[in-house]
Amino acid sequence: MGPAAAKLIDRRLHNVPGKLRVAELFFDVPINYSKPTEGTIRLFARSVRRSSAFPDTDATEKPLPWLVFLQGGPGFACRPPQETAFVPYVLDKGYQVLLLDQRGTGLSSTITAQTLALQDNIVRDCEAIRKSLTLDYPEEYQKWSVLGQSFGGYCATTYLSKFPEGLREVFLTGGLPPLVKGPGPVYQKTYQNVIKRNEAYYEKFPEDAERIKKIYQYLQQNKPRLSSGVLTPERFQQLGISFGASGGLDSIHDIVLRITNDLELFGFLTRPTLSLVESYGECDLVVIYALLHEAIYCQGQASRWSADRLRAANPQFRIDSSAETEIYFTGEMIYKDMFESYDELKEMKEVADILASSEDWPDLYDEAQLAKNEIPVYAATYVDDMYVNFDLATATARKIKGVKQFITNTMYHGALRERTDEVIRQLFFLKEDSLD
Repeated sequence: MGPAAAKLIDRRLHNVPGKLRVAELFFDVPINYSKPTEGTIRLFARSVRRSSAFPDTDATEKPLPWLVFLQGGPGFACRPPQETAFVPYVLDKGYQVLLLDQRGTGLSSTITAQTLALQDNIVRDCEAIRKSLTLDYPEEYQKWSVLGQSFGGYCATTYLSKFPEGLREVFLTGGLPPLVKGPGPVYQKTYQNVIKRNEAYYEKFPEDAERIKKIYQYLQQNKPRLSSGVLTPERFQQLGISFGASGGLDSIHDIVLRITNDLELFGFLTRPTLSLVESYGECDLVVIYALLHEAIYCQGQASRWSADRLRAANPQFRIDSSAETEIYFTGEMIYKDMFESYDELKEMKEVADILASSEDWPDLYDEAQLAKNEIPVYAATYVDDMYVNFDLATATARKIKGVKQFITNTMYHGALRERTDEVIRQLFFLKEDSLD
């Protein structure tokens, strides 16, 4: 049966450039769906449709099929519709779009120890909101479509497992989750991806090998202050998360070049350089990401700082290693030292340790249900995805009945944003075409 309909608290309409009619929506949903009478949290979403030539008729316009977007993360909010590149393409296909701030993100209730949520609660939130928005819709419009980017795709797969009756179809972009019980197998694969990207970096910028060693020496001795904490050698090493994005190698080279120039000219890092470095780290602004990044892979297992353990086992990632010609950057991993170098995360160090040792994470995926899935699923999968390993993603695709995949080695993980028209076109080609 699923959760009861969310309570719609407020709805305000306005037009934005691009002929968009946007409703700003606030809902109340239970903090804990197993105890729905014990308090609520507030969720925020924006609905988007093409604006009418007669705005006053919006309330009586015929229903359109809904497509809800689940953002990557965990912990990131949706951008406004005018800043979300895929929105016009999806509207042109005849949908109305819902951009949902998952609980604890954006304008949805701030995260606390009591409202920490993984995929299962996010999916229940979606079901509650779907029931609220489609309450007066004809039956054929009551199911909705889901577009899940990255972690949003993990949520969509949980949705397929738990509440398929609410779904019309699912689109995934870099979002086929590894069906594992803990983060160890995931990081073993993704570290291999990170190593390949480091090899590409040093092949393109061999002169940076010595520069980076000198930068580490400087940071070990000085640890410059940032507005959000301290620039430790480990925090600098974490800039490698950008290697998974288009243009990432060049952006990190630019930082290395600027730091080297500062040290040669002044012997210290200038404020513009420090600001540039700081702009590449968002953990102080997105604490859910730091707290739950390993937990999203946990089902009945503790993470026990998996990424830390694997980093320590690989000498190429050791900052103080003089034996290595090149010291590698890390990738999309969360490390214990982040809860020292970011002031905001320092306040949550104890919570992070508790979460890392917790074993009572629920099962997120029902493989038996996925094996008999009847909901159309269309997935864009990237061979060179540094964040979601291709081998693990394709293994999952084989376990979901009826998945159609667009597989490419010409795009990276952020292709939905970076190459929107190509990705959307390919996904809808999968939907609209057929094989004899």
